[in-house]
Amino acid sequence: MDFLYEYGLFLAKTVTFVLAFIAIIAVIAASAIKQKHKKGELEITDLSEQFEEVEQEVIHALLNKEELKQKEKADKLLAKKKAKEDKLSAKKKSTLDHDGVIPGKSKVFVIDFKGSIDAKEVSSLREEVSAILSVATKEDEVFVRLESGGGMVHGYGLASSQLDRIRQHDIPLTVSVDKVAASGGYMMACVANKIIAAPFAILGSIGVIAQLPNFNKLLKKHNIDFEQFTAGEFKRTVTMFGENTEKGKEKFIEELEETHVLFKNFVSEHRASLDLNKVATGEHWFGTKALELGLVDTIQTSDDYLQNISKSHKVVAIKYEVKKGLAEKFAKAASLSVEGILGKLLQKNRVFPS
Repeated sequence: MDFLYEYGLFLAKTVTFVLAFIAIIAVIAASAIKQKHKKGELEITDLSEQFEEVEQEVIHALLNKEELKQKEKADKLLAKKKAKEDKLSAKKKSTLDHDGVIPGKSKVFVIDFKGSIDAKEVSSLREEVSAILSVATKEDEVFVRLESGGGMVHGYGLASSQLDRIRQHDIPLTVSVDKVAASGGYMMACVANKIIAAPFAILGSIGVIAQLPNFNKLLKKHNIDFEQFTAGEFKRTVTMFGENTEKGKEKFIEELEETHVLFKNFVSEHRASLDLNKVATGEHWFGTKALELGLVDTIQTSDDYLQNISKSHKVVAIKYEVKKGLAEKFAKAASLSVEGILGKLLQKNRVFPS
């Protein structure tokens, strides 16, 4: 009887564990399915308000009690005055004027673009640009904090076209480069009316590159045949496993040159003053040298620019983001747990990667 009791208890625990595990998997799977169809959301942050809060916090920390009292009185009077002005302004015009334009200060809409090799971030960029174009006027400005070392031509071509939508609506566009805007990154930057860059930001690299390993000799050494079938003489010009012909290589280089010409024409169209013979060599330069070459217009950081303009404009950051589902969160948590365990083991055994 004791054996049966113990066995029954063990079986009940096992069944409970299995059912719980299945339930967790089902929830994760359902979440993953929902995530595929879930739309993202726009996050809007009032940067002007943030700048003002920081400024006030620092001022309060620097004042003594008596000075602080005087400042609070002055702030209250200023707030009352502003409230009266806003009330009078509200009576004169409705929330939207006859053109559907939001009244008030001119606005600066801030977008962040950190580009990967395939420029997958363009899916969020297109939503952010569309949202801005629905409310922005010619008196406003779009400010893009850009960071990218470039990547695939078609991806960055589309990203550049998204920024060009802003120009087509005659809305001033400023691109800021604090770190790097090279190759496809510069393709995006050159669309702007104005480019600002930090002194040590990397810019340029107006060129095209393609590289791939070839394992044909290795396969031959081990008597492994590689067969490739195509219809069309140049369906595949070069390959990783077959023997590349001189004719195929020449055609591939020709395609690279054509792409480079398109790139140069695009840059020239948006920055006609550039000497392409000097800047379209595939080289890159730091911000100060880029200014000399005409690749940028001003040496300045994005922080400095936004803080200055927030005195006269309302600065708002726009970000389109798809919230992570339970499956992604679970996977990330599991990944972090594994990394933590490995880290402890490495530390314990005093083994560190080079």
